[in-house]
Formats: sequence, structure tokens, C-alpha cells
Amino acid sequence: MISQKKIPYEITASLRHYLYHYGRQTNMPLVYDDLNGFIGAIPYEDPSGDETLWLTVFYPPEVMEELRVKLTKVYATLKIGGDSSYHEHLIVDRIDLGEFGNSRPFRIKITNQFNDNSDYYYVKVADASRIYGLELEHILSPNRMNYIVQGNTLIENHVAGLPGDVFLGDYLHSKRINEVRIAKEFVKFNERCFIRLLGDMRSVNYVVDITPDFEEVQYRVRPIDFDQQSYEGKCKIYHSYNFSSNRNITRLSFKSLNRRTIRQYAEEERSQMAHRASSESIRLRGLLRVMRKEKLAPEKHITRLAGELNQIHKTDIFTECSTMGELTEKHIYYMLKL
Repeated sequence: MISQKKIPYEITASLRHYLYHYGRQTNMPLVYDDLNGFIGAIPYEDPSGDETLWLTVFYPPEVMEELRVKLTKVYATLKIGGDSSYHEHLIVDRIDLGEFGNSRPFRIKITNQFNDNSDYYYVKVADASRIYGLELEHILSPNRMNYIVQGNTLIENHVAGLPGDVFLGDYLHSKRINEVRIAKEFVKFNERCFIRLLGDMRSVNYVVDITPDFEEVQYRVRPIDFDQQSYEGKCKIYHSYNFSSNRNITRLSFKSLNRRTIRQYAEEERSQMAHRASSESIRLRGLLRVMRKEKLAPEKHITRLAGELNQIHKTDIFTECSTMGELTEKHIYYMLKL
């Protein structure tokens, strides 16, 4: 469905000013380039012994010691604002490289030496599309996003949950799964992504957070990849049910829910997003004001998407949009009736 690799876009001065105003721009070591200096790598196997798309990378001892200081400082900055007294007992347990997608991320495993508790975060190239995706998720979804930026380095907090492909392969058809609840959540997830134009939600690009409740289990689907925020020109890229990897959950949704119920859940999500947009109206307007001036996609993508959105919504209000930011702003306000 996505035929070409996405073009990366630099963070402009206007976007950096926005990030600084909301505490996302901060002083920290620029570690992404340092992490590319590894001298060896082996495939990373998950706890079950299965190979993954990640490689565990290795560095010379003197380089690793320098990295330990920088990476634990970055972790402290992400979690507690950088107080150095809290990262002396932390160690870098493992560094993994993901040689997939556009971001080529590094996954850092940090372990507390006092109790052996581990946590993770990701180091990526700071791309403007990814930043806008993270911010829109933070403002418009029920999920809070923790990330910081400095120079060409983007640090993202780990989002806990089962990878979508693992959930769909190993858990979806379990007798313990509440099919109606997971179908409802997938409908709401699809609606959120379409409204704010987040594309490429294949099963490897989201996680499923499972929370036991007092009677039933709650599910929440959360995106973990924001490269395709407001980039593609084809509308179907922004509907997660169009991807073949989501075929089973799509079928389950139509089996468990009738069309009237699906429309109800989609409307519920639009109403909740409208409330979030209203409560964060100053921040949302500030973000979209910067975004609509940015070049975030080839012109042919903008023209095609404007035409397809006009066709879907039976309107012509998207015709005059000249940037992806304008399209995103107009689509959010149109869908949420703001």
C-alpha cells in the first residue's frame, strides 16, 4: 500500500519554539550519532527464543563507558528532569537497533542496580512528521506521550503493551478474549487515526494495552510509530482496517458489531476527541498554526488527499488547502465540528 520510503523533514525554528514552550525541547546529550558507532551486532531473540526484527549491538569498552554516562543521563532527563543524583545507580543493560522503517531506532534497556528493575526508551532521528504525530496523539487521544528533543535526537518513552502482530496472532482467538470489547476499541482506534490523519497503522505499528478490570478486561490500542503522520496522498492509508495484517481484527469487528453499533462507537470517539480538543484548544491551535506552514509531503500527495477527502465527505472545503498541515487542521475541525 505504501510504495516508497517516506521523505524525512527537518524540524523548523517555529516547531522548535513550540517544543521549547511546552517543555519538549531540552538540554541532553546528542546520542543518536554516537550510537551508530557500534562494532558488532547479533539478532535479538525474545524471551521465547524467537528472532525479532531487532539486533543487539556492541561497542568497544571505552566507548560503552562514555555511552553509559550519556544514556543514563538521557533517561534521567526523560523521567525526572535530569537530576544527576538519580542516575548513578543505573546501568545500560542492552542496546538494540531496529533496521526497519524510516526511523532506524535504537532501543535502550536501563536497569536499576538496587532492585534489578528494567525500563526502556528509544533513540530516533528527530523528524518533523514524527514530532507532529506525537503531539497530536498527546493532545487528541486518551494517551499521554512522553518524549524530548534536542538537535537531531528524539527520545521516546517506551509504550507498554503487546505488539499488534503478536496480539492478533497469539491472543485474538483465545477463549478469554472479550471480542466485543476489542472490536469496539479497534473501531475507536481507527476513527482516531483517520480524524488526525495518522497513516500506516499496520499491526507492527501499534500495541494493545490489556488492563484487568473488576469484572471484565479493558483494551486500548495505541500507536507506536508516527512516521506517516499527514504524509500519504491515499485516504485508505489512514484507515487501519485496510491493511492486510489487520484483516482478522477487521473481520472480528464486523462479526461482533453491527453497522449501527460501529457508527455509535465512532461517534463516541469523535465526541471524546472534541472534548480533548476543547480542553487543550490553545495548545492544539498553536501546534496546527505551525504545522500548516510546513512542507510535510510532496505536492502530489496533498492534491490527491484533498480530492479524496472531498469525495469521502461530499464537500469541497479541502480543495484550497496547499499544505498537509492545512489539510490536517481542516479535517480535525470538520470531523470534530469545532
